[in-house]
Amino acid sequence: MRAVQLIEAGRPLEARDVPMPEIGPADALVRVKAAGICHSDAHYRAGVSRVAPLPMTLGHEVAGVVEQVGAEVRGLRAGDRVCLHYMTTCGQCSYCHRGTEQFCASGQMIGKHRDGGYAEFIRIPARSVFILPDEIPFEHGAIMMCSSATAFHALRKARLSAGESVAVFGAGGLGLSAIQLAQAMGALRVFAVDINERKLALAQQFGAMPIDARAADPVAQIMRHTGDRGVDVALELIGLPLTMRQAVLSLGIGGRAALAGITRQSFEVAPYDELINKEAEIIGVSDHLAQEIPLLLEYARQGRLNLHPIVTRTVPLEAGAINATLDELERFGGAGRVVITP
Repeated sequence: MRAVQLIEAGRPLEARDVPMPEIGPADALVRVKAAGICHSDAHYRAGVSRVAPLPMTLGHEVAGVVEQVGAEVRGLRAGDRVCLHYMTTCGQCSYCHRGTEQFCASGQMIGKHRDGGYAEFIRIPARSVFILPDEIPFEHGAIMMCSSATAFHALRKARLSAGESVAVFGAGGLGLSAIQLAQAMGALRVFAVDINERKLALAQQFGAMPIDARAADPVAQIMRHTGDRGVDVALELIGLPLTMRQAVLSLGIGGRAALAGITRQSFEVAPYDELINKEAEIIGVSDHLAQEIPLLLEYARQGRLNLHPIVTRTVPLEAGAINATLDELERFGGAGRVVITP
């Protein structure tokens, strides 16, 4: 079958012919109908976040149709429309039992630790497969499995309550989902911070107040719009020390900054003025949970999470088109999400 793989960090992805996956008794074989191209994939290609073993088929945002199931699988059958939780876990360890399966000692992420969805087919444990409602297109189901799911997990980690205010730093794929999900969860006011006019325009379409970080200090703008009270929740979805610090500075009394962007760089915090004196919190956000996916899918089925304006383009399963998209992501360019349709 055809696949597009990372052969070596720092080099473009390459198209290869690879063997068809063989499934085990608890696995499902899924024919890929859509695979999202995520900013994390740009990090993987660049070597910012290590991928092993190589070569590796990237792609952790996947939706498709069940082709075959193992002998022990119940509740799935050939022909089912599905989307894939990108973590494969044991289901038995203490982390899995307490609902933090992203830290499973034997867990693997598709497209990073085991072959992902930049291919015609993917093998995955059936416990990571979720039925995709007919109302949700494959392209939407795919990107929900990372950008929407991570945004949802970040809002839950930040303990967003109805009536609170939210600042979303980064109005890309995660941010546009976060804006809608925050409103679905009861946020009264949502600010969208970015430097890209197209992204800010999309954010405004979804009901957020756009904050153009090029025009003026975004923290000062947020403070002006909130009467110097700050926001209750700030989500950092970019992965830059500057925006992480801005997220913290935008908080009001008792505010929570949830950091989901990926970076290896540090940023400064003044503990007394910026945290202790406000009882503010900085919260790390790692991946998302399988238990969150059914509610996320229901939000999308009901139209409360609308991904039609977010999926802006599809590309074929070709290395050149995928590398060009990753190049654009590295420049923080474009608005919305690009999806591979094999």
